[in-house]
Amino acid sequence: MADYGLDLHGSLLLDDYRRQLPLLEKLQQVVMAQLKQAVTKSGLELNQMESRIKGEASLAGKLLRKGSKYHSISDVTDLLGVRVITYYNEDVDRIASIAETLFEIDWSNSVDKRKMHQFDSFGYNSLHFVCRVPKSLYSDPACPELNEVPFELQMRTVLQHLWSDIQHDIGYKSEIETPMEYHRALSRLAGLLELADNEFSRIRTDITDYRRRIRSQMEQGRLEEVPLDGDTFTAYLQKKPFEKLNRQIAAINQAELYSGSLMPYLPVLRHMGMQTVADVERMMAEDYDDAYQLAVTQLGVTDLDILSETIGLQNLCIVHIIKNGGGQAGIQWLFDTVNGPSPANVDLAGMVMEHARRLTN
Repeated sequence: MADYGLDLHGSLLLDDYRRQLPLLEKLQQVVMAQLKQAVTKSGLELNQMESRIKGEASLAGKLLRKGSKYHSISDVTDLLGVRVITYYNEDVDRIASIAETLFEIDWSNSVDKRKMHQFDSFGYNSLHFVCRVPKSLYSDPACPELNEVPFELQMRTVLQHLWSDIQHDIGYKSEIETPMEYHRALSRLAGLLELADNEFSRIRTDITDYRRRIRSQMEQGRLEEVPLDGDTFTAYLQKKPFEKLNRQIAAINQAELYSGSLMPYLPVLRHMGMQTVADVERMMAEDYDDAYQLAVTQLGVTDLDILSETIGLQNLCIVHIIKNGGGQAGIQWLFDTVNGPSPANVDLAGMVMEHARRLTN
């Protein structure tokens, strides 16, 4: 068994570590299970959550460098390390709040390195907690020492994690060990990453505020103020605006309706000049009867008894295209856009035009 050139004190600590390995493995399982359960319950989306037990060689190197500061193996607080990587800065604080509700935090050994950032400092920082599992969270009478073993919880964003990996990869340790020209370049890059981190958070907040404002406008019926985009179309579809037309069309053959995505129709609506949700509402009001009559000519001579919920919007778009001079080519483009380009769309568009002509005869 390797002694790594340690003195007697370091060797004794390493022996304690070896004996404690099964306990560390159990602690790892408990901590990860409790943390994952709490994060899942919170609905927070993470980039990743990982843990590791410090390897023997790594610990020996630490004891060689500063073993005299550790009176016992329990003083080495990162034998078990857990890392939670979030997408946004504010989610680091949310993970910290979750950790505070789960674990006992050793505040004297915990540090928020983000707040240590100086104006001219180098590096990218994260939040570190030294924790223990309280008996109120998990208790095993056969293993009471589990509640006494500390572990380190590190919380950072994806970009902070990226920067840490880059620092490690290039072997950067301090400005003293790195020529000033490289230190300046690395500092500029660190600043850009920090700016990007903050901008991602700001943009997410702005998008969330936009969606709330749009929902409010839609609930109040102010549809002229609601631009037609992916978010607003999704919210609009939740109101099931085409359900009445769908059911009326289904009644022609007593057909059953099955769900189908209407999102492929968004580029169709935008191409047809719809700029707001109110434009879609106007199209439905103006073309509703013709869309239904088109369905009558399509289905009246068939025995189709299963229809997609896209039928109403599809016929509305077809009627709108025909009324605005798009003809068979416009209808083929509609099918190519919604279903994907196919030679069959040529024949399908021709049949639809024939049905449409019957409406005007």
